[in-house]
Amino acid sequence: MHVFVLGGIGEVEAGADLAALIADAAGSRLRDGDILAVTSKIVSKAEGRQVRAADREQAITDETVRVVATRAFPGGMTRIVENRQGLVMAAAGVDASNTPDGFVLLLPVDPDASARALCAALHERTSLRLGVLITDTVGRPWREGQTDIVIGAAGVTVLDDLRGTTDASGRRLDVTVAAVADEIAGAADLVKGKTSGNPVAVVRGLGRLVGEPDDADARGATRLLRPSENDMFRLGSAEAHAEGFSEGYTAGLAAAAVDAASVVSVTE
Repeated sequence: MHVFVLGGIGEVEAGADLAALIADAAGSRLRDGDILAVTSKIVSKAEGRQVRAADREQAITDETVRVVATRAFPGGMTRIVENRQGLVMAAAGVDASNTPDGFVLLLPVDPDASARALCAALHERTSLRLGVLITDTVGRPWREGQTDIVIGAAGVTVLDDLRGTTDASGRRLDVTVAAVADEIAGAADLVKGKTSGNPVAVVRGLGRLVGEPDDADARGATRLLRPSENDMFRLGSAEAHAEGFSEGYTAGLAAAAVDAASVVSVTE
């Protein structure tokens, strides 16, 4: 596997033709089966998702569907939430870095649709079989630091299902489904960096994961989202405690009311 950045893309403005910018930066370097890892920030900027917001906290609230966990810190509150795209992340993915004062950057409305459009436009320009991954930086439960994950995908198998195969010792694998798209995003981030101004990386050597944008096995990053009802950690510890206390208190009041009614009935 070989990973390299496409330099020279520069600042992206609303309405920019990302396919043209990427194709121009790539020149003749793209090959059939390449995967392009594209930072979500430039997709959001091209789609005009830079919005005026005097209060970033209000922008986070507006993008929030479900609060997962909160924690106060000196000067504010950290919020882990599920946003409109179904992603669980800090601050709903609202970004105030590298934006003018008084503005914030929201994630693409539909990252998978953005990836499909970019993939199709690049194919039209190059006639190559390419994959596109839109990436964003997140923190992780139980682990320090941040890494990149995929929030939108087209033409790339995002999950490599190994269930039913055997390991090197001949043992059957029953639960292993490799999140290959996220692994690719992490590899691409190593060469893109966080402050180098290189928003696009090319990952070469994984052509086996690249298909057509509408392939059933490559139908987008939404396949990576775990439904909240299946998430063993769908609430933060404080939120789970509060929910349990509330349910217990309500049940206690109901039981007390039944006991009181029984006493009245016996007395009568």
